[in-house]
Amino acid sequence: MNIIETKLKGCLIIEPVVFEDQRGYFFESFNQKVFNELTGNNINFIQDNESFSFKGVLRGLHFQRGEHAQAKLVRVIKGKVLDIAVDIRKGSSTFGQHVSVELSGENKKQFFVPRGFAHGFIVLSDTVLFSYKCDNFYNKASESGIIYSDPSLDINWVLKNQEFIISEKDKMLPTIDKLEL
Repeated sequence: MNIIETKLKGCLIIEPVVFEDQRGYFFESFNQKVFNELTGNNINFIQDNESFSFKGVLRGLHFQRGEHAQAKLVRVIKGKVLDIAVDIRKGSSTFGQHVSVELSGENKKQFFVPRGFAHGFIVLSDTVLFSYKCDNFYNKASESGIIYSDPSLDINWVLKNQEFIISEKDKMLPTIDKLEL
């Protein structure tokens, strides 16, 4: 497993070792002991989620507040997304900055998004099967987010705005300067 640090402290790209031959491929998608040793974290993932989406679906930018904050380890099983993490840690030198990574079934990269970050993605392929682990249970009362189009974030979502498919709830999210953290 190869760990790549990003410009946002704690956000990590993880490249697994993939074994391929005439039968196909095999890789260990997660090993708690190895993950914690290589990342320097002591994370205990307790919930796995999966979503299926069509091209242009934009999910995010989401996070959970307070004691219900979540760290996530995300990956694409089939298809391709542009995955985004935004630093929302008050007092952080990179507050309001984001990092993006292309995740696909082909590159098998994973993206670790620690607590203190908003997270979202846009589907670049016809369809995508997206999987993620969380270190805390979902709590509806603690859910929050940032509007995907916040001009201060200056996120390049790659696709044209008219291609976006966004939930009504996500269209109503505040800009980062209006967040209640």
